[in-house]
Amino acid sequence: MATWLRPELWLRVAIVVAAAFGLFFMENSLTYFTVQTNLVALAYYAWAVRRMIRAREVTSPAPRLRGAVVYWLAITGLVAHFLLNNGANPFPPLVNGDDLIFEWCAFALHYVVPALALADWLLVGPFRVIPWSHLPLWLLFPLGYGLFAEFRAFVYPGYPNPYPYFFLNPTVNGYGWVAQQFGILALEFAVLAVLLLGLDRVVHRKNQQETTAPARTNACLRR
Repeated sequence: MATWLRPELWLRVAIVVAAAFGLFFMENSLTYFTVQTNLVALAYYAWAVRRMIRAREVTSPAPRLRGAVVYWLAITGLVAHFLLNNGANPFPPLVNGDDLIFEWCAFALHYVVPALALADWLLVGPFRVIPWSHLPLWLLFPLGYGLFAEFRAFVYPGYPNPYPYFFLNPTVNGYGWVAQQFGILALEFAVLAVLLLGLDRVVHRKNQQETTAPARTNACLRR
C-alpha cells in the first residue's frame, strides 16, 4: 500500500494538525504543562510523519520517546478533565461557549491530541520495546514541572501566573497541602504509566496470536 494511503500516516497528520491548531490559534504560555506537552507532541509526530514519507513505510522513530510523549499527553487529558473541569461534559462549550475559538483550541489540546496519540500507541508498532525500568523516567517530567513551578514562584514572587494549576498553589492551604497533592498525583501517575505499558504488552500479545493463528491453521491443513 502506498504511504499516502496508510491510515497510520493520516492518524499522525491529524495529531499534528490538532496540536498546531490548539497551540497557534489561541494565546498560550509555556507556563502551562498542557502547552509544553503539546509542543513536544507536535514536534514528535511531525518528525514521525516526515520519517514515514521518506522511508515509504510505517515507522515510529525513537519508540521510547514516543511512549513518554503518549504518557505525558494522557496526563494532560486526564488532569484537564477530572481536576480542572471536574469531569464536566466538554462538548457543550464548543457550541455555547463565550469564546468558541478558545474552547475549540482547548478541546484540541486537552482531548483530541491525547486521544489520537493513545490510538496511535495502540494501533501502530513497534510494541514491547520499552522496559518497565523506564517508567520512573516518564515521571520525571511532570513531577519536575511541578517542582520547578514551586521553585520559580518562591524565588520570583512577581512571576505572572506563578501557580498555573490550583494543586500547585500553597497560598491557601500551605506547602504541606501541596506536598500531599504531589504525593497523590505521583501515585496516580505511576498507576497510569503501568496501565499504558500494560496495554502495550496486551496489544503485542494479541498481534502475536493473530499472526501465529494462520500459520498453525496452514500447518494443520498440510498434515
